[in-house]
Amino acid sequence: MTSQVLTAKHATFLNGRTAPRRLRESTGVTAVSSKTTRHQSSSAASHNNNNDTASLPSKQHRTSRRDALAAMTLAPLLLRADESVAAKIIKASTPEARFAGLRADIVKLMKKDSDFGPTMVRLAWHSSGTYDAMSKTGGSGGGTIRFKEELAHGGNAGLDKAIERLEPVKRKHPDVSWADLIAFVGVVSIQEMGGPKVNFSYGRVDEMDPSTSVTPDGRLPDADKGDGPGKKTRKGLRDVFGRMGFGDREIVALSGAHALGRCHADASGYVGPWTGTPLLFNNSYFVLLRGLKWTPNDAAAKLQYQDPSGQLMMLPSDIALLEDRKFKKYVDEYAKDQGVFFADFVRAFEKLETLGTSGLTPLGVAA
Repeated sequence: MTSQVLTAKHATFLNGRTAPRRLRESTGVTAVSSKTTRHQSSSAASHNNNNDTASLPSKQHRTSRRDALAAMTLAPLLLRADESVAAKIIKASTPEARFAGLRADIVKLMKKDSDFGPTMVRLAWHSSGTYDAMSKTGGSGGGTIRFKEELAHGGNAGLDKAIERLEPVKRKHPDVSWADLIAFVGVVSIQEMGGPKVNFSYGRVDEMDPSTSVTPDGRLPDADKGDGPGKKTRKGLRDVFGRMGFGDREIVALSGAHALGRCHADASGYVGPWTGTPLLFNNSYFVLLRGLKWTPNDAAAKLQYQDPSGQLMMLPSDIALLEDRKFKKYVDEYAKDQGVFFADFVRAFEKLETLGTSGLTPLGVAA
């Protein structure tokens, strides 16, 4: 099909309708249409038959033939140029090229706003974290977190601003679904903040009707089930993550994303960062969780814990990972070996982002 298209363009060039001006000026060639040439030849022949003194072709006729021959000589050069342009167009239309452009725009936003990256990781996680393995509902497949009905859920407080930040990006990349955009921005943010490369697959199809696609509130984990880091909160973690198909190791690995960002009073009611490097994805969350003494912060509006400096915080659900023996062994493991944490996190996060999806295509290395 490409050769047919290029041949058609070539023919159009020879007809003189779309010949590049720069090419015509540099060569002194003016392409003429075959129709004009035929008309001139017919006129010249008629003139010769009716006037014996016109034994030679007219000057205009000779020039037209010369120009046409010159254009035909240049045709292979034009054809090769058109093939190069076509190749670039085809390359630009590949998913790898499209997502590479999307990645560049995401990185620009991260550089403009330091809070953008951590917020986008939270958005991607909450978009996927509604999945229910039993009913096969929820998950990242439909991009439903963009709907006001889902943004109104308690665990999504403040994420309406994240969607607003992505709206110009979505308009610039209309061929990328909202669901793919939200999942992809989480992957890019993790890697750009020093984390591991998380493989990404595309092909999510947006849901269009919130009344039939938004899941009930309460599917995201609670930081406190009313007993601080006690048994209810630990059970709550296992219930929520277990509903999605995750075990204890995956629960702790995914909790390691608390290395990023901070809590805001106007969103969750909690205040402060988990680590001293909230823009770096590493294993510092586990190092600090098990290495520092954490005590209740009596000045906080909600139960949260503080380190001796009073600058860092932990949620009751974070402390629960220390007080539960089965959870704690993974905290210890990840605190000692960042490589193990990265490997486990990648597997868990890739699984998380594909919950509620089907028929996805792995993205190549270009993005």
